[in-house]
Amino acid sequence: MSEESINGSEQQLECSKCSKQACWSKEPLGGPDFCPTKTQKDTFDDVLKLYKDDPVIRKMAIAAARTEGRSYMKWTRVEDTVDFAREMGYKKLGIATCVGLIAESRILTRILETKGFEVISVCCKSGSVAKEEIGLKDSEKAIPGTFEPICNPVAQARLLDEAGSELNILVGLCVGHDSLFIKSSRAPVTVLISKDRMTCHNPAAALYGTSFYYRRLLLP
Repeated sequence: MSEESINGSEQQLECSKCSKQACWSKEPLGGPDFCPTKTQKDTFDDVLKLYKDDPVIRKMAIAAARTEGRSYMKWTRVEDTVDFAREMGYKKLGIATCVGLIAESRILTRILETKGFEVISVCCKSGSVAKEEIGLKDSEKAIPGTFEPICNPVAQARLLDEAGSELNILVGLCVGHDSLFIKSSRAPVTVLISKDRMTCHNPAAALYGTSFYYRRLLLP
């Protein structure tokens, strides 16, 4: 393989189409031609320098790896979150919750407080800003003709950051709203619950069901 193809960036990133996963073996260059381990060597070298030289990235990477090592196939994601926060030395945790998952956030708050953390939380509808204020038409609402406040993830992120949250935990924010929160948050973000009401907040169920119940997902 030429040096140009090893270090070039013209190759597509298609790991989801790989059947070998050579990167998880003693022969990492044994994957397909499009394997980024082969084609993106310069990028991986640059990133390795960040893991070694950037103190924040290094600390988080080590903490995440330690949590993985302790928890793999043994703990729930809630326990992983607790362990990671402890490994990082965080004391104050923020919860950005969907208004429809207040009950779940209340339980999570109890768990985190029991584990010794200070917990702050902000609901997605905080501020009660009408959807018309940002340019939405009445016909575009979930229930036209009614008052509907926007989900306000930018404000959620700002409020939690201003209150000193060291790690923000997403509980059921909608698709897009979660993206806005992650984009806006200064503190690191982790997702505890991904909203999917049709699958009881288990989005992977739709993938597993594409051979029958969710066959429509594979239709053009």
